[in-house]
Amino acid sequence: MKLLDLTLPTPSENLACDEALLDVCEERGEETLRFWESPAPFVVVGYGNRVASEVNVEECQRRAIPILRRCSGGGTVVQGPGCLNYNLVLRWDETGPLASVTATNQFIMERNRAALAPLLGGEVSVQGHTDLAFRQVESSELRVESRSSALHSPLSTLNPSWLKFSGNAQRRRRRALVFHGTILHAFDLPLLDALLNFPSAQPDYRADRRHAEFVRNIPAAPGQIRTALSAAWGAGDSCTEIPRARIEQLCREQYENAAWNLRR
Repeated sequence: MKLLDLTLPTPSENLACDEALLDVCEERGEETLRFWESPAPFVVVGYGNRVASEVNVEECQRRAIPILRRCSGGGTVVQGPGCLNYNLVLRWDETGPLASVTATNQFIMERNRAALAPLLGGEVSVQGHTDLAFRQVESSELRVESRSSALHSPLSTLNPSWLKFSGNAQRRRRRALVFHGTILHAFDLPLLDALLNFPSAQPDYRADRRHAEFVRNIPAAPGQIRTALSAAWGAGDSCTEIPRARIEQLCREQYENAAWNLRR
């Protein structure tokens, strides 16, 4: 598996790169693990999401924050500094562990859970279908890394329920799939309630908690996260061939096109 640690200049290019790497795997069988982290905030809706239902469009416009749509399913998220993205592109066949959507979710989420659990020093669980969540550490005064002192809340004072730190989704082709997700490590969490509506669908474990009560940064550095996931997936050799022509095409046709991004 090739390793690509690459953040492109714009939100549209970064989303297009994820899909372009899927195209490469579909055509040539080249598997890739990519990491990227946007230097500026933007909102990403899932392939089937309705923008008006999921996003506070007026507030995004007021703050000049772009709203884009990705190629995979799942819910709506806010990207930006402190939100590390991974993009895992794999071959699949009908006899392997990735033969169905459900089997793929279980296989990949469990491997990611096992890779990240040692970084947190506490319980980590797969919740819903494709969330990773952790519990507070008992009698701990660990503080979550963030960009604002208002976000430095002792874990011992937080809701003892499962706290989400990673959301994930997949897109499948005939021979390849992309499974990608976000990992919050130093994100400006108040942005979530400011830019997103309460989601139209929620997993049971959310229990009607608003974003700020439900989501947390994890006390792990992005370098540690990269190292743990790279080791878990055997990603070593650097990817040197970037599908730039395909990225540009996808930007023109989809990710820089309001008809794609705002169609629902």
